[in-house]
Amino acid sequence: MLSKQQTQQAVVIMGEMFPDAQPSLDARTPFQYMISVMLSAQATDISVNKVTPQLFTDFPDPQTMAAATETALQQDIRSIGLYRNKAKHMKAASQALLDDFNGVVPRTRADLMQLPGVGRKTADVVLADAFGIPAFAVDTHVTRVTKRLHMVPQKATVLEIEQRLMKLLPQELWITAHHQMIYFGRYQCLARTPKCAQCPLLGMCADGQHRLGLKK
Repeated sequence: MLSKQQTQQAVVIMGEMFPDAQPSLDARTPFQYMISVMLSAQATDISVNKVTPQLFTDFPDPQTMAAATETALQQDIRSIGLYRNKAKHMKAASQALLDDFNGVVPRTRADLMQLPGVGRKTADVVLADAFGIPAFAVDTHVTRVTKRLHMVPQKATVLEIEQRLMKLLPQELWITAHHQMIYFGRYQCLARTPKCAQCPLLGMCADGQHRLGLKK
Protein backbone atom coordinates (compact mmCIF):
# COMPACT_ATOMS: atom_id res chain seq x y z
CA MET A 1 0.00 0.00 0.00
CA LEU A 2 1.02 3.59 -0.47
CA SER A 3 2.76 5.20 2.47
CA LYS A 4 1.49 8.31 4.21
CA GLN A 5 3.97 10.42 2.24
CA GLN A 6 3.02 8.81 -1.08
CA THR A 7 -0.68 9.28 -0.36
CA GLN A 8 -0.18 12.95 0.37
CA GLN A 9 1.91 13.29 -2.79
CA ALA A 10 -0.86 11.66 -4.83
CA VAL A 11 -3.40 14.10 -3.42
CA VAL A 12 -1.14 17.03 -4.29
CA ILE A 13 -0.97 15.80 -7.89
CA MET A 14 -4.76 15.39 -8.01
CA GLY A 15 -5.02 18.96 -6.77
CA GLU A 16 -2.75 20.14 -9.56
CA MET A 17 -4.92 18.30 -12.07
CA PHE A 18 -8.17 19.66 -10.66
CA PRO A 19 -7.39 22.90 -8.79
CA ASP A 20 -11.00 24.06 -9.01
CA ALA A 21 -12.59 20.90 -7.58
CA GLN A 22 -15.68 22.10 -5.73
CA PRO A 23 -19.04 20.72 -4.55
CA SER A 24 -21.34 20.12 -7.49
CA LEU A 25 -24.72 20.45 -5.78
CA ASP A 26 -26.66 23.72 -5.98
CA ALA A 27 -28.26 24.81 -2.73
CA ARG A 28 -28.67 28.06 -0.80
CA THR A 29 -29.09 26.88 2.79
CA PRO A 30 -27.77 24.02 4.96
CA PHE A 31 -31.26 22.48 4.87
CA GLN A 32 -31.41 22.58 1.09
CA TYR A 33 -27.89 21.19 0.89
CA MET A 34 -28.83 18.29 3.17
CA ILE A 35 -31.87 17.51 1.01
CA SER A 36 -29.75 17.70 -2.16
CA VAL A 37 -27.24 15.24 -0.73
CA MET A 38 -30.06 12.87 0.24
CA LEU A 39 -31.37 13.05 -3.33
CA SER A 40 -27.91 12.36 -4.77
CA ALA A 41 -27.82 8.78 -3.47
CA GLN A 42 -27.64 6.53 -6.55
CA ALA A 43 -28.15 9.59 -8.75
CA THR A 44 -25.84 12.10 -10.41
CA ASP A 45 -25.39 15.62 -9.07
CA ILE A 46 -26.44 16.90 -12.50
CA SER A 47 -29.79 15.12 -12.26
CA VAL A 48 -30.30 16.43 -8.72
CA ASN A 49 -29.56 20.01 -9.79
CA LYS A 50 -32.24 19.71 -12.46
CA VAL A 51 -35.02 19.04 -9.94
CA THR A 52 -34.00 21.08 -6.90
CA PRO A 53 -34.82 24.56 -8.29
CA GLN A 54 -38.51 23.67 -8.48
CA LEU A 55 -38.37 21.58 -5.30
CA PHE A 56 -36.88 24.43 -3.26
CA THR A 57 -39.24 26.97 -4.79
CA ASP A 58 -42.17 24.85 -3.62
CA PHE A 59 -40.64 23.63 -0.34
CA PRO A 60 -37.73 25.89 0.69
CA ASP A 61 -37.47 24.95 4.38
CA PRO A 62 -38.28 22.22 6.93
CA GLN A 63 -41.65 23.77 7.74
CA THR A 64 -43.00 23.64 4.20
CA MET A 65 -41.44 20.26 3.42
CA ALA A 66 -42.77 18.64 6.59
CA ALA A 67 -46.25 19.99 5.83
CA ALA A 68 -46.21 18.70 2.24
CA THR A 69 -47.70 15.39 1.18
CA GLU A 70 -45.35 12.72 -0.06
CA THR A 71 -47.21 12.84 -3.37
CA ALA A 72 -46.45 16.54 -3.76
CA LEU A 73 -42.77 15.94 -3.02
CA GLN A 74 -42.69 13.03 -5.46
CA GLN A 75 -44.00 15.26 -8.23
CA ASP A 76 -40.95 17.51 -7.99
CA ILE A 77 -38.36 14.72 -7.83
CA ARG A 78 -39.89 11.90 -9.87
CA SER A 79 -37.06 11.98 -12.44
CA ILE A 80 -34.63 10.97 -9.66
CA GLY A 81 -34.08 7.31 -8.86
CA LEU A 82 -35.86 5.93 -5.77
CA TYR A 83 -37.96 9.08 -5.69
CA ARG A 84 -40.79 7.55 -3.61
CA ASN A 85 -38.48 6.46 -0.83
CA LYS A 86 -36.55 9.73 -0.99
CA ALA A 87 -39.75 11.77 -0.71
CA LYS A 88 -40.67 9.78 2.38
CA HIS A 89 -37.28 10.43 3.98
CA MET A 90 -37.30 14.13 3.03
CA LYS A 91 -40.62 14.66 4.73
CA ALA A 92 -39.64 12.63 7.80
CA ALA A 93 -36.25 14.35 8.12
CA SER A 94 -37.93 17.75 7.89
CA GLN A 95 -40.35 16.83 10.64
CA ALA A 96 -37.50 15.51 12.79
CA LEU A 97 -35.65 18.79 12.36
CA LEU A 98 -38.71 20.65 13.63
CA ASP A 99 -39.33 18.24 16.50
CA ASP A 100 -35.79 17.73 17.72
CA PHE A 101 -33.63 20.62 16.48
CA ASN A 102 -35.96 23.65 16.31
CA GLY A 103 -35.86 23.47 12.51
CA VAL A 104 -32.09 23.99 12.37
CA VAL A 105 -29.75 21.52 10.65
CA PRO A 106 -27.40 20.20 13.38
CA ARG A 107 -23.62 20.51 13.13
CA THR A 108 -22.53 17.14 14.49
CA ARG A 109 -22.42 13.77 12.74
CA ALA A 110 -24.25 12.05 15.58
CA ASP A 111 -27.16 14.50 15.46
CA LEU A 112 -27.36 14.48 11.67
CA MET A 113 -27.49 10.69 11.61
CA GLN A 114 -30.56 10.78 13.85
CA LEU A 115 -32.51 12.21 10.93
CA PRO A 116 -34.40 9.75 8.68
CA GLY A 117 -32.53 9.08 5.44
CA VAL A 118 -29.26 10.61 6.66
CA GLY A 119 -26.41 8.10 6.82
CA ARG A 120 -22.77 8.66 7.64
CA LYS A 121 -21.77 9.74 4.13
CA THR A 122 -24.60 12.27 3.88
CA ALA A 123 -23.75 13.60 7.33
CA ASP A 124 -20.08 13.96 6.41
CA VAL A 125 -20.89 15.82 3.19
CA VAL A 126 -23.21 18.21 5.03
CA LEU A 127 -20.62 18.86 7.73
CA ALA A 128 -17.87 19.54 5.20
CA ASP A 129 -19.70 21.40 2.44
CA ALA A 130 -22.52 23.16 4.29
CA PHE A 131 -20.57 24.09 7.42
CA GLY A 132 -16.87 23.75 6.57
CA ILE A 133 -16.38 21.27 9.43
CA PRO A 134 -13.56 18.78 8.66
CA ALA A 135 -14.96 15.41 7.59
CA PHE A 136 -14.06 12.91 4.86
CA ALA A 137 -17.08 11.59 3.03
CA VAL A 138 -16.45 8.37 1.10
CA ASP A 139 -18.47 7.84 -2.08
CA THR A 140 -18.02 5.48 -5.02
CA HIS A 141 -15.33 7.67 -6.61
CA VAL A 142 -13.27 7.90 -3.43
CA THR A 143 -13.65 4.17 -2.87
CA ARG A 144 -12.52 3.33 -6.40
CA VAL A 145 -9.59 5.75 -6.44
CA THR A 146 -8.22 4.79 -3.04
CA LYS A 147 -8.43 1.07 -3.77
CA ARG A 148 -6.89 1.33 -7.24
CA LEU A 149 -4.02 3.39 -5.87
CA HIS A 150 -3.71 1.00 -2.93
CA MET A 151 -4.12 3.79 -0.40
CA VAL A 152 -6.38 1.39 1.47
CA PRO A 153 -6.76 -2.41 1.57
CA GLN A 154 -8.81 -3.85 -1.29
CA LYS A 155 -11.42 -5.24 1.10
CA ALA A 156 -11.69 -2.07 3.16
CA THR A 157 -15.20 -0.99 4.08
CA VAL A 158 -16.41 2.57 3.57
CA LEU A 159 -15.83 3.28 7.26
CA GLU A 160 -12.34 1.78 7.13
CA ILE A 161 -11.51 3.90 4.07
CA GLU A 162 -12.70 7.03 5.86
CA GLN A 163 -10.71 6.26 9.00
CA ARG A 164 -7.52 5.45 7.10
CA LEU A 165 -7.70 8.59 4.95
CA MET A 166 -8.16 10.71 8.06
CA LYS A 167 -4.94 9.19 9.42
CA LEU A 168 -3.00 9.58 6.17
CA LEU A 169 -4.01 13.17 5.45
CA PRO A 170 -3.86 16.25 7.69
CA GLN A 171 -7.25 17.46 8.84
CA GLU A 172 -7.01 20.73 6.94
CA LEU A 173 -6.90 18.75 3.66
CA TRP A 174 -9.86 16.47 4.27
CA ILE A 175 -12.50 18.57 2.55
CA THR A 176 -10.42 19.60 -0.48
CA ALA A 177 -8.91 16.12 -0.87
CA HIS A 178 -12.42 14.64 -0.89
CA HIS A 179 -13.42 16.84 -3.82
CA GLN A 180 -10.15 16.32 -5.66
CA MET A 181 -10.56 12.54 -5.41
CA ILE A 182 -14.11 12.82 -6.72
CA TYR A 183 -12.97 14.84 -9.72
CA PHE A 184 -10.06 12.47 -10.28
CA GLY A 185 -12.45 9.51 -10.22
CA ARG A 186 -15.02 11.27 -12.37
CA TYR A 187 -12.73 12.51 -15.12
CA GLN A 188 -9.47 10.52 -14.95
CA CYS A 189 -9.81 7.24 -13.04
CA LEU A 190 -13.15 6.29 -14.57
CA ALA A 191 -14.93 3.14 -13.44
CA ARG A 192 -14.94 1.30 -16.77
CA THR A 193 -12.27 3.03 -18.85
CA PRO A 194 -9.65 4.65 -16.61
CA LYS A 195 -7.19 6.84 -18.52
CA CYS A 196 -4.15 5.01 -17.18
CA ALA A 197 -1.79 5.76 -20.07
CA GLN A 198 -2.21 9.52 -19.57
CA CYS A 199 -2.30 9.43 -15.76
CA PRO A 200 0.39 11.34 -13.84
CA LEU A 201 -0.07 8.88 -10.98
CA LEU A 202 0.74 5.82 -13.10
CA GLY A 203 4.19 5.52 -11.55
CA MET A 204 2.70 4.83 -8.13
CA CYS A 205 -0.40 2.94 -9.29
CA ALA A 206 0.05 -0.83 -9.38
CA ASP A 207 -3.47 -1.24 -10.72
CA GLY A 208 -2.80 1.05 -13.68
CA GLN A 209 0.52 -0.60 -14.42
CA HIS A 210 -1.18 -3.99 -14.42
CA ARG A 211 -3.91 -2.76 -16.78
CA LEU A 212 -1.28 -1.55 -19.24
CA GLY A 213 0.74 -4.74 -19.00
CA LEU A 214 3.65 -2.96 -17.35
CA LYS A 215 3.47 -5.09 -14.24
CA LYS A 216 2.45 -8.70 -13.77
